[in-house]
Amino acid sequence: MKDTGMAKRLARDRARRGLLYFCAGLTCCILLTMIGEILYRGLGSLTWKLVSTQSSYLRNTIGILPNILNTLYIIFVALVIALPVGVGAAVYLTEYAASKRLVRVIEFATETLTGIPSILFGLVGMLVFLQLLGLQEGILAGGLTLVVMILPTIIRTTQESLKTVPDAWREGALALGAGKWRVVRTVVLPNAMDGILTGCILAAGRIVGESAALLFTAGFGFVLNDFAGSLQSSSATLTVALYVYASERGETGVAFAIACLLLLLTLLLNLAADRAAKKFKNREAPVCRKS
Repeated sequence: MKDTGMAKRLARDRARRGLLYFCAGLTCCILLTMIGEILYRGLGSLTWKLVSTQSSYLRNTIGILPNILNTLYIIFVALVIALPVGVGAAVYLTEYAASKRLVRVIEFATETLTGIPSILFGLVGMLVFLQLLGLQEGILAGGLTLVVMILPTIIRTTQESLKTVPDAWREGALALGAGKWRVVRTVVLPNAMDGILTGCILAAGRIVGESAALLFTAGFGFVLNDFAGSLQSSSATLTVALYVYASERGETGVAFAIACLLLLLTLLLNLAADRAAKKFKNREAPVCRKS
């Protein structure tokens, strides 16, 4: 009887393991199919002329250099504002906030913001930044809209990472005479850097792939501008350009070429963040000295 029960448990375990392998394999197949289709249809149209020039109606040429630069500009603007605010908010909620009710309310608000469709952020960004504050369509208005979108992701991932740091490390540093801020700066943050970088990756990935919110705030401009000029002038990112070429101009080859660039950009961001995470992980946290 015991052997029969054990055989049934082993059979169920094999069935569950097989189902998990099937789900993992199916996910990988879908991902590889999508990437393969994009590369197959886009690499042929991805030329140096396309990525190094701007579009010209007079010469009837297509170039996406302005869109590449606009994408880099908006990533820079959004992360420069969102990372300090998001990490600071997470540190306050995890290390300093005394009211648990306040923490729960803020966490609920951030989780709610994470699930709001991006088109609503675009509408709110247009009403607040363009109409209320009087900004022009451009990288600044689009970047500020994206800041509101990615802040919940940065806050929640940083919070979870800070919570993984053992309390014994904090208590040991405090026992040695270190102040609260020195403990946070030299013990907590260095050991939570993996999670902070993960939040940065997720935020940058959302910025790179966002188009709906930018249609209302960053605009459709395909003119090459410097960083200062693009802040207050209509500037289309790669995702907006992909939408325009695919749906309005019928240039599917160019659209798939832009998709290839987006894949490459996402890959580079992940590789850079992974390398930085390994560097921080291998580096020992500084020893707290008595303040």
